[in-house]
Amino acid sequence: MQHVSYYCDLIPNTSKKSVLELTATIAYDELVERCKQGDSLGYSELYNKYAKAMFNTSLRIVNNVGDAEDVLQDAFVDAFRHLKDFRYNSTFGAWLKRIVINKSISLLRKKKLQLVDIETTQVADRSDYETVDEVAFQYKVDEVRNAIQKLPDGYRAVVSLYLLEEIPQEEIGKMLGISHNTVRTQYHRAKQKLMGILKEGGVS
Repeated sequence: MQHVSYYCDLIPNTSKKSVLELTATIAYDELVERCKQGDSLGYSELYNKYAKAMFNTSLRIVNNVGDAEDVLQDAFVDAFRHLKDFRYNSTFGAWLKRIVINKSISLLRKKKLQLVDIETTQVADRSDYETVDEVAFQYKVDEVRNAIQKLPDGYRAVVSLYLLEEIPQEEIGKMLGISHNTVRTQYHRAKQKLMGILKEGGVS
């Protein structure tokens, strides 16, 4: 059975082999090429193949079904419009997911997502870096996913991007326009808040 400790492990360092794999050209995708040639049925198939996963990615970040649906539609419109620019430097799914994530973050920004950069205000409290009791933090993954949705927008965005989408903290900082140190602080505070929600049984 999967437990949340799986999500809390640090993302391992990339091996030399995987680095070569990441820099290699991704295999030709026949469905994508059909769309590039203007195959209308191909567009429909591509949408159906990725829509559910992309919707869930957005929903984890924006925490609103209507907003996630809007992000999904906008993301596909942009992806199809710029499909000719897709050069197989990643899989189509990874390329599309990045569009979805960026649009989800943009939507949160429009709703005035609050993430104060601690490096422009004050030094982080030492308690922010205290280790959460990982032994006690043994809940089912589904419970943790539900609890994440109860976090404030800023915490939820950082936790979702880092734990669920596996985006490095440095990159999250660039995406959100905050420092790496602030991302670390938000992440640790979010984990502490998650502990409180889970211990109180605040998940459905």
